[in-house]
Amino acid sequence: MGEHLSDVWFRLTDLEVVEGAGATVTTRTGERYLDLTSGIGVTNTGHSHPRVVAAVRDQAERFLHAQVNCYLHEQLTPLTDRLAAITPAGIDRFFLANSGAEATEAAVKLAKQATGRPGTIVFQGSFHGRTHLAMAMTTSKSVYRVGHHPLPAGVSVAPFPYPFLTGEDPEASIDRCLREFDLLLRTQTAASEVACVLLEPVLGEGGYVPAPRRFVEAVVERCRAHGMLFVADEVQTGFARTGRMFAIDHYDIEPDIIVMAKGIASGLPLSAIGASAELMARWPQGSHGGTYGGNVVACAAAVATIDVLQEEGLAEAAAARGAQLLAGLEALAADHPAIGENRGLGCMVATEVVDHEGCADPQRAAALLAHLRDHSRVLAMSCGPYGSTLRWIPPLVVTEDQIDEALGALSSALEQVD
Repeated sequence: MGEHLSDVWFRLTDLEVVEGAGATVTTRTGERYLDLTSGIGVTNTGHSHPRVVAAVRDQAERFLHAQVNCYLHEQLTPLTDRLAAITPAGIDRFFLANSGAEATEAAVKLAKQATGRPGTIVFQGSFHGRTHLAMAMTTSKSVYRVGHHPLPAGVSVAPFPYPFLTGEDPEASIDRCLREFDLLLRTQTAASEVACVLLEPVLGEGGYVPAPRRFVEAVVERCRAHGMLFVADEVQTGFARTGRMFAIDHYDIEPDIIVMAKGIASGLPLSAIGASAELMARWPQGSHGGTYGGNVVACAAAVATIDVLQEEGLAEAAAARGAQLLAGLEALAADHPAIGENRGLGCMVATEVVDHEGCADPQRAAALLAHLRDHSRVLAMSCGPYGSTLRWIPPLVVTEDQIDEALGALSSALEQVD
């Protein structure tokens, strides 16, 4: 790649891709790879879905940048109408931005304005972005924060139930985390100073760990009791990724604020936060904004994306292909002790890679990923605090045969790496 590109990006591969279609990408030299990264959970409708491409092309021919402070454009109402229809009950007003980090910070700003409180609570292992406030709320890996201190104050970190990591019984893990959440309110920050509690329904960069129902319900109960707003960070889990339109739908809980990005526009830069009309009305006009937020072409892509997700049944497809993937991974685990655990919701699935003593093994995980890439042309990623968790994020248009292909590739990799 060109000598003038910054090296600050971590790169999974050095492949130069020129084309993507469905669940595959093609390199400049003509090799085709099965892409189980989805551009880190973005291309839920697959690479270059024809309906999304057509919507982008049609809109780009008429308007590229219709700045929302200056005038309203024709895609704002269709998009916000669709968002109101698919988000949890009570969410009916939306602010549009460009990235997950921007949306996360917008959610916190709204919560602070609405409550008049300065504090925020997040959970251990969370990832909320790389901008300064979002970094202060991100605890999935120290590499995201090192060298950038001091970070903004007012952020407290509560434990998240991760039984595989802590070696606890799952119910005991929930009990401990709730006790420590209550202790945090007594020792680190008073509930009366907390504007909001942010939770990823499935821990993302921190390990692809679904939050237990009892834990989420108890956290929300504490939010309601103390007047703290509950914010569902659906940046990576949203738009049918987990087999429901949003992961919080698995819990039958209505968040005060929902944060959306990644899969919202099939790869164009767009994000959003949603809240009730009453809550949004507490955000003073002009106190937040952005030059590119709600870009007309990105909004057109988002409208088409939501239509594709609904009309092609991609939430149901995510549930079916995710179940197929988990079943196949469990079959492999029976024969390969390198697999310590498999878990997930829909097409957001994790495999814990361990050594012969059952401890996290990032070197083995890296070797498996390299074998998948170099010998089977299958692209996947890792996550988790040690980088030892394989994360499977296929586009939701992935086929049954392609899931079988991926499982076969992992089987071959395990035979070689074991």
